[in-house]
Amino acid sequence: MRCLILLPLALFASPALAQLRAVPTQPASERDALRGVEVILINEGAVAVAAEGPRVIEVTAADGTRLVLERLPAPAATIAPGGFAKARYVPTGYAARPAPPPASGTALADSVGAPWRDGGPAAPAAAPPEAGEQERSGAGGAAAGFLDRFSPHEPVYGAFGLGDAGGKLQLSFAFQPIAGDGALGQLRFAYTQTMFWRLDLPSGPFAHTTYSPEIYAERRVDPSAVLALGWRHDSNGEGPATSIDSNRIFLRATKRFDLGDDWQLDATPQAWVYVGKQGVAPDLDRYWGNLSLGLTLARTDSVKLAVTLRGNPDSGRGAAELFASYPLVRVQNDLGFYLFAQGFTGYGEALDAYRRRDNHVRIGIALIR
Repeated sequence: MRCLILLPLALFASPALAQLRAVPTQPASERDALRGVEVILINEGAVAVAAEGPRVIEVTAADGTRLVLERLPAPAATIAPGGFAKARYVPTGYAARPAPPPASGTALADSVGAPWRDGGPAAPAAAPPEAGEQERSGAGGAAAGFLDRFSPHEPVYGAFGLGDAGGKLQLSFAFQPIAGDGALGQLRFAYTQTMFWRLDLPSGPFAHTTYSPEIYAERRVDPSAVLALGWRHDSNGEGPATSIDSNRIFLRATKRFDLGDDWQLDATPQAWVYVGKQGVAPDLDRYWGNLSLGLTLARTDSVKLAVTLRGNPDSGRGAAELFASYPLVRVQNDLGFYLFAQGFTGYGEALDAYRRRDNHVRIGIALIR
């Protein structure tokens, strides 16, 4: 789920919104809310107003989870004085989560509802922080930023294998530079850096590094589907003689299927075209291909399995990568990371060795899966 989205202060100053009251129905749980939450918009004023409720509202589910909901796009309409209309919202973050039940073995523990999803201390029952700069201070000094604009993108992990598999380290994040309901509010900047650590060689050099910035527009088309169109650059960061600079325009989508009992399946097809030159890799498309399909099977606070297949049907070359993870908080409440396994087979795991076929298995930890 995306990071917490904040209610703009400007909403409180709008006369139309002042006379339009939003009354959400109560979902049973976060999973129930993923199907969409119906909100009744009541015009309490004396003039007709557009049938657009606040962009972001909060609702408390029956299990105690406080969710932040965002309005889905809808056809333009108006509400007469004293009238009402229906709108649909989807969850985009948490305001607070329910407290964990008392330790097992007590009568209260057996009678209280579902346990808290993360198994840690209860989140404070407070409203979302105000939009704007947030500051964090520590032993290294203070730093500030618009932290609510950051969200996960690709997995963040460190995994290690035997022989030439070495270590594979990845950092990744996404950032929303402009807030709001307009087209610019759909823009995202993302950055991923993947490093290959040859621990089997003297001095343990980082043999390959791939730098991957991208910019894209992302739009939710219904409560369970998201569509994105954008540009991605992949580079090995080297000089003109050995530089590989791949530029791709991509179209991708993710559709979520609720399998029941907290199990969910995500399907993410993606297609892209190469633009411009690829440096010293003019045949990169024969190995990386033009199509990919990601499939993710996960259960909340439990196992997650994700496989990505990509390739070029004409050349018959491609690759498959598998991620498997399990939250260690299930083993010990103090642990805030995942046990992580990663496997790869095929061409192009490292950008500057894209013609080499590799088969690697690594095990490590993930901070974001």
